[in-house]
Amino acid sequence: MGMAGAGQVAPSSPRIGLIEAAPHWRSIDFISDLHLQAEPAATFELWQAFMLGTDADALFILGDLFEVWIGDDAVLDSSGATSRPFEGRCLDLMRTTAGRMPVYFMPGNRDFLLGSAALESCGVQGLDDPALLVLGPDRFVLTHGDALCLSDLEYQAFRTMVRSDAWQSEFLGLPVAERRGLARQMREKSAARQKSGGFLAEVDADSARRLLQDRQARTMIHGHTHRPADHDLGRGLKRVVLSDWDGSADPPRSQVLRLDATGWQRLSLAEASAQRGR
Repeated sequence: MGMAGAGQVAPSSPRIGLIEAAPHWRSIDFISDLHLQAEPAATFELWQAFMLGTDADALFILGDLFEVWIGDDAVLDSSGATSRPFEGRCLDLMRTTAGRMPVYFMPGNRDFLLGSAALESCGVQGLDDPALLVLGPDRFVLTHGDALCLSDLEYQAFRTMVRSDAWQSEFLGLPVAERRGLARQMREKSAARQKSGGFLAEVDADSARRLLQDRQARTMIHGHTHRPADHDLGRGLKRVVLSDWDGSADPPRSQVLRLDATGWQRLSLAEASAQRGR
């Protein structure tokens, strides 16, 4: 199992851009923006309960599952074993869930360096951003959403830089400790910007409509903005925004978007468990 090393670009799993739902899929769960980290543990505990309890037929994780991911080699050793306990527990949970249903992962703006070694170790399929889900006669565009927040010029310039092969090659060539320090600085800068009332990211409606029309789809599902809502884009097009998760909030946030034959509904973990018991 290859690791990213000096001068190498993050290993890219064979990500797919088209998913055709299997005929037996009755319900599909979507989550994003959990920003998992070892401490505080409340969000991880909610996610663990969800991963072990959901009875959906497929799960889509649309980015920012982790608060930060600085390269697979910082988590897995050369034999493919996990070298960090918290990330190891997360990968173990994904492996357990992937053993009973297909699990799909799309990188977000925090965990875009999660590559093939980590995904292959837990049996999870990587997704392109955007990707297209075909469910019977319906087509859904899936995206993390950050690439469509076009008015945030500072972020888009940053995104272009860190998604480039040159930046990733240089970053992944640094010692792990140095990468951790740089990632911490970037997170602190982002948190300070948000706390100061800085730019509030929002998806560009015209770009969302163009993307839907290009993929001949009517509905887009995405995360990133942390503002769950259903948006009418006109012309029969919709944009459905996923919630972020925060187990330390009052009340805790752990909303799941469930898609089935009746449409989509937003479920708390308690509601999802109640449905499961029916």
